[in-house]
Parts: sequence; structure tokens; C-alpha cells
Amino acid sequence: MSKAKPYREEFKRHNCCVIIPTYNNAGCIEQLLNDVLEYCNDVIVVNDGSTDRTREVLSAFNTIGVIDFPENRGKGKALQAAFNQALEQGFDRAITLDSDNQHRASDLPSFLKFMEEGSDALVIGSRQLKQENVPGKNRFANRLSSMVYRIETGRKIKDTQSGYRLYPIRAMAGTRLFSGRYEFELEALVKASWRGIEVRETPIDVYYPPEGERVSHFRPGMDFLRITLLNILLGFLGLIYYRPRQVFLKYRNKSLRQIFREDIVRSDTPRYIIALSVAFGIFMGILPIWGYQLIIGLFFAHLFRLNKAIFFIAANISIPPMIPGILYLSYVTGSYVLGDGSWKVEIALNFESIGQNLKQYLTGAVVFATIAGVVTGALSYAILILFKRAR
Repeated sequence: MSKAKPYREEFKRHNCCVIIPTYNNAGCIEQLLNDVLEYCNDVIVVNDGSTDRTREVLSAFNTIGVIDFPENRGKGKALQAAFNQALEQGFDRAITLDSDNQHRASDLPSFLKFMEEGSDALVIGSRQLKQENVPGKNRFANRLSSMVYRIETGRKIKDTQSGYRLYPIRAMAGTRLFSGRYEFELEALVKASWRGIEVRETPIDVYYPPEGERVSHFRPGMDFLRITLLNILLGFLGLIYYRPRQVFLKYRNKSLRQIFREDIVRSDTPRYIIALSVAFGIFMGILPIWGYQLIIGLFFAHLFRLNKAIFFIAANISIPPMIPGILYLSYVTGSYVLGDGSWKVEIALNFESIGQNLKQYLTGAVVFATIAGVVTGALSYAILILFKRAR
């Protein structure tokens, strides 16, 4: 009995299938399928409009599922179609691998340990890119992509471009993915991270044939442009929304005492960063952009490398008991800035008065937020210095 055969029951028990998109790889697909079927009985192949003998080769395998595109639609469309079919057939997970002879079926069992843990992680088969025959441009592109992925998600992984992956398709169901070609795998990786799905790696073998024997359908010009444009879009969304949102969700579920103990007392944040974080938190907490102070503030706190936990605590100055006082002091500050200088609140019910009072409040709120931020930041710095001397 083959040593690979016992794995078939393991993959079935974890509701996992294997998906292979292929385009004009008739010379490789037959051997690959024979190898994969030694490990897993549930295989879906997407023939992405091949014009060679691929259809003829696939017709000899009557136990696999085949999705046949009459014309080439791209790797992303092929994977999406296979994921949808796998979900309809009741699978919870799917392992994808390429059909160009780079990936080895013998690496399939390396993904099983993650399923045994009960994990819904997206697992990347991390390639050994320092071996012989790996093109230098591939190494460079992977390093660049990994750096951009870290900007987009805050997470660090070694190989963002490997097509050998374990997808938790049930956990990812409903994730909106619009890419149709090679950039699909990047989008799926980033949006899985944004969705809160853990991304992990496992080492795999990879074979890069000599230059003249390689079969690749990657278009260096157009496909690289599509990936670059997608990275720009995802990077922008990550910086202005998803990264701040992750921090917000992290701290929202903690008490202020927990945040103070875990993220401030035990941190080694410099004093001036603590003071700046307090000042910026107070400023954003008072600024009249109700409902958006934390999201916008966390973005800038991350951008300027402030302590986000301290910012989060300071910004909570705008809690309900404090709001009447903030509104009043902002209104009064506005009266002095605009020249009237009164502590009285006089509001008449007419459009002219409402407009004047709104202008007074908004002006005062910005000035009061600035003054309060500067004062509390300076006091925080002074207290920290005194505390150090006292110790």
C-alpha cells in the first residue's frame, strides 16, 4: 500500500478538497493529478480555456470534478468558480496548487496539522526561494509584495505569492473579491487578514525548471500593472480604514484599566511619545467630528508612530458625562475667539442665530481642542519627569 493513501481519509474527515486551475499545461497535468489522487480523492480541476490537449487529458480521469471554461478567464475567475463549487458540495477547506510542475503533491500532508488544530487559518505554502534556478526577479517581487502586505495588514509573512495554499473557504464565504487574474491571490490574502482570519505559513518544496523549460502564462507587463494597481488600492484602504479599525476593535473590548496595565505600564514608550499621545488623544476627543474621532485619530496615531493605547484612553474624554462640559467650554471659547467674550449661552430660534451659534461652537471647539491638547500634553510630560525623579 502506498504511504500516501492513508491521508485520503484525513482530508475527507476535514472536509477538504484540492483545487487545480490549469491553462495549457497538458504536458504536466496528467502526472500531477496521478500524484494528487494518491493523497486526496476530492479534486476539482478548472480548465481555463486551454487550447492544447488539456481537455483530452482530463477526460481520462472520471473521478475528479472538472469545470471547463470555453475561453481563458484568468486564474482568479477559475479559483472563484472552484471555491463556489466546493462550497456547494459541502467542503469547508480547499488546497490550491498550480499545474505548471512547480508544486509537489507530496507537500499536501503538511497542511493537515493546521486542520488537526481546528484552525480556520489561511495557510501559505512558503517556498524556498534561495535555491538554484529561482529567477532573481521572482525573489525581488516576493520581497516587495511581502513589504506591501505588511503595510496593508500589519502582519509579516515570507511568501505572499505562492499559489500553494490552504483556504478556509467556509470561513471566507461572503468575502467580496473582484480580481480576475493573478492579482486575485493577493486580494484574497489581504481581505482574509482584514476579516480577522489568521494567516500562517508552512514550508514546501518547489521546482523551478531551467529557463528554456519553464511554462508560465504570467504577463510581465499587464499582470504586473494589475498587481501594482491593486496594491495601491489595498494599501490606501488599509492605512485609512482597516488598520485603524483593527486597533479600534482591539481596544474597544478592553476596559480602560486593562489598556492602562497591558499597553502602557508594561510598555517602554519614551516620555515624549506618551505626552504627544495624550495631547493628540485629548485634541481628537474634543474635535467636533463626533463618531469619527477614534477611526481618524488611530490612523494618524499609527502614521506618526504614537502610542495607540494611550491615544485611545485620552480620546475617551468625550464620554457622555463629559460631553455637556466640552460643548459649553467649546461654545465659550468660540465667543472669545470671535470677539464677543461671554460665558452666557443665548440661543434664539431663527436661522441667523442658529448659524451664528454653530459657527461659534465649531470655531471654539477647534481652538479649545488645541489648547486642551497642548496643556495636557505638557502636564503629562512634566508629571513623567517628576515621577522618574521620585523613583
